[in-house]
Amino acid sequence: MASGSDRNPIIIGGLPSQVPDFDPEETQEWLDSLDAAVDERGRERTRYLMLRLIERAREKRVAVPEMRSTDYVNTIATKAEPFFPGNEEIERKVLNATRWNAAVMVSRAQRPGIGVGGHIATFASSASLYDVGFNHFFRGKDDGRGGDQIFFQGHASPGIYARAFLLDRLSEAQLDGFRQEKSRYPDGLSSYPHPRSMPDFWEFPTVSMGLGPIGAIYQARMNRYMEARGIADTSASHVWAFLGDGEMDEPESLGQLSIAAREGLDNLTFVVNCNLQRLDGPVRGNGKIVQELESAFRGAGWNVIKVVWDRSWDPLLAQDRDGVLVNKLNTTPDGQFQTYATESGAYIRDHFFGGDQRLRAMVEGMTDDQILHLGRGGHDHRKVFAAYKAAKEHKGQPTVILAQTVKGWTLGPNFEGRNATHQMKKLTVEDLKRFRDRLHLPIADRELESGLPPYYHPGRDSEEIQYMHDRRKECGGYVPTRIVRAKPLPLPPDKTYAAVKKGSGQQQIATTMAFVRLLKDLMRDKEIGKRFVLIAPDEYRTFGMDSFFPSAKIYNPLGQTYESVDRELLLAYKESPNGQMLHDGISEAGCTASLIAAGSAYATHNEPLIPIYVFYSMFGFQRTGDQFWQMADQLSRGFVLGATAGRTTLTGEGLQHADGHSQLLASTNPAAVAYDPAYAFEIAHIVQDGLRRMYGEDSEDVFYYLTVYNEPIRQPAEPDNVDVEGILKGLYRYRAGEKGAVGAQILASGVAMAWALEAQQILAEEWDVKADVWSATSWNELRRDAVDAEEHNLLHPEEEQRVPYVRQKLEGTEGPKVAVSDWMRAVPDQISRWVPGTYQSLGADGFGFADTRGAARRFFHIDAQSIVLAVITELAREGKIDRSALKQAIDRYQLLDVSAADPGAAGGDA
Repeated sequence: MASGSDRNPIIIGGLPSQVPDFDPEETQEWLDSLDAAVDERGRERTRYLMLRLIERAREKRVAVPEMRSTDYVNTIATKAEPFFPGNEEIERKVLNATRWNAAVMVSRAQRPGIGVGGHIATFASSASLYDVGFNHFFRGKDDGRGGDQIFFQGHASPGIYARAFLLDRLSEAQLDGFRQEKSRYPDGLSSYPHPRSMPDFWEFPTVSMGLGPIGAIYQARMNRYMEARGIADTSASHVWAFLGDGEMDEPESLGQLSIAAREGLDNLTFVVNCNLQRLDGPVRGNGKIVQELESAFRGAGWNVIKVVWDRSWDPLLAQDRDGVLVNKLNTTPDGQFQTYATESGAYIRDHFFGGDQRLRAMVEGMTDDQILHLGRGGHDHRKVFAAYKAAKEHKGQPTVILAQTVKGWTLGPNFEGRNATHQMKKLTVEDLKRFRDRLHLPIADRELESGLPPYYHPGRDSEEIQYMHDRRKECGGYVPTRIVRAKPLPLPPDKTYAAVKKGSGQQQIATTMAFVRLLKDLMRDKEIGKRFVLIAPDEYRTFGMDSFFPSAKIYNPLGQTYESVDRELLLAYKESPNGQMLHDGISEAGCTASLIAAGSAYATHNEPLIPIYVFYSMFGFQRTGDQFWQMADQLSRGFVLGATAGRTTLTGEGLQHADGHSQLLASTNPAAVAYDPAYAFEIAHIVQDGLRRMYGEDSEDVFYYLTVYNEPIRQPAEPDNVDVEGILKGLYRYRAGEKGAVGAQILASGVAMAWALEAQQILAEEWDVKADVWSATSWNELRRDAVDAEEHNLLHPEEEQRVPYVRQKLEGTEGPKVAVSDWMRAVPDQISRWVPGTYQSLGADGFGFADTRGAARRFFHIDAQSIVLAVITELAREGKIDRSALKQAIDRYQLLDVSAADPGAAGGDA
């Protein structure tokens, strides 16, 4: 075995371990030089020399591994800071006024009889981060384009309102309406950024932590996608996401960093407000969150800029020749820095600088007050400006700025750096006085001692306010602002839907494939075809959409730099810089973020896009339900397809693929228009109506959710005189019973229509029951209509009372009503209150499992024979059939024996 220098060394950290040394003598010379530097100048000096060598190597394009983290100091050297173009004195006055009004607004919201709460500490820590952006970087929309897209940190909203007040964008009455959206209407302000609540102001809802980061990444990507496809010029738009260090623990915050780096999204900047605190305590008390995040972002391929210390540290760092100060900064944990933010200058002198004679010497000429005011970089306008400028100018990578701040900064000793500061909402009179003095505001004591504390405005003609207006004019307009300039789209003619309405003839196709066929025809439309954005989480082939690969192609900004393994096939995998399909990998969260960005493009960039997001239905509302709320709040539009829907259609896959509840989850989202169609012609009418409602005249801020199935059937042609209104409102009679002495009604949705029709035949032939079969295309829309009718009747008793649509349709029909679907009973039970007469539902309650479709349906008692039993059970209860028939039916159909059911098509294919 080779030993010592005869072996190739195993080098940790990404350097090669198997590359032979072709010039050992030269190598040894370098190693000797390193040893000499350590011996003669010490480890710290040697470390500095090594870092400079790595820096120079990168400048010369020598491939060296990326360092995971750097020293706990600013990334941008003092001498490299650019000229600051602003008037720092005026900007300080503006920021002080903003700080005051933000805190006072929240404090006034706690007045007796209101007490609606609010948060002031987050904005207090991040105020300078926003102010520099407002004054110098955030682009507005005055040029008619999209400007910058800014994802404001949700808890910082009071500061954004306070600044808008100074600019006369909001009134004092509106500030006093904070968190009172209805009781103070039209002056109420939403708690957080909510476009649905304030559609002319906010653009992006962000307070559900973690959704802002992932939303910003996919917004930046959507900007590039739109430009690549020639839909909108987004070259001047930059995406900014303001985030909290505690928020970065959310999986969505860091989970999709790689796509931003992989696609070189240099139009994206994260600004992480590292105030070192969560809601209840330190983010990393024993560690260093800035260093941890730096490692994560560098490892993902991002450009990292740290803004850790303000300018008061520059002279100290300049004299740190042996690195003792940097070492102290590197080794002090965040929990201790949080403590330093709450202690005196004398305490900091003793505990931070006092442990080493060299450190003590550095601050001998400083007073305790000067030591106390050694500040954090996120509060220094010049340091922040340098970081923002560097981020905007950096090419080829997204940038993250890690800015260290103090939570509750300037609010006084009762707030600054305290663990409880996030929950503190009201300032005492003494707090207000200290706060006023800290901000140098001309507010008299008597104004603070009686009644509510006043807002402060220096006057419309003041130097500060004029400066603010001038800066926003220079930057292209006021932000945040949401403007919808997009015009209605010319909708496809009726003939576009004709082929799908004809049915499938002798061919068996599932409703998923029926939708794909319709989508092909829609994408051929010369007016809107290019506006469709196809989105799937690595499942296009699963849903039969690989036929789009050759024509629509998969979006990749680099194109396809390799020979595809299936290039000889007709449906070969094809990537293109202007591809129409978004293939986001196995990430439903990423796909939903793409959906939201595409669905709101009509407002963001004034160019409507029509996203079509197709996924396993089990992995939609269940897995990314919070994002569907974000979609609703962002007023996004589009089509969401829960494919392979139902609890028993994909039984070969087992429990985790068996969706029997997404329709119920969808019912909780007020913006979701949810349908469970049975047939292709129903899908055609639903999609046509969806395009009209979302993209036609008088467009609505909704999105459509369709559950479609993987179970092939012969798709029937559209019946003559089909009840289109019933399809769209949720219920129509599909087939009337033709023979039988006793009447009954069967309501079914989705794949259950086939079982209902079979049950109709059995009932007629074996039980003399004439059952009508109804297609319940939307249990949710039926309930929504009924709730609206009830509310109107409750509040308008003097007017003609409205009748829910489901009651109108079923009033006067004969016999009991039995509802069946491949969903849990709670889905059809939504309408039970308004169904006239006897009503029973059948459903797939409980966990799914792997088996045949037939066995699963017999187990849940939703197959045709179980429907027959349910109908005659209700007829027996009404005295129209002898109860002895019930046991006969159970025995005849072997309903207690799961294995006796006809397995049908097994159901393992996705």
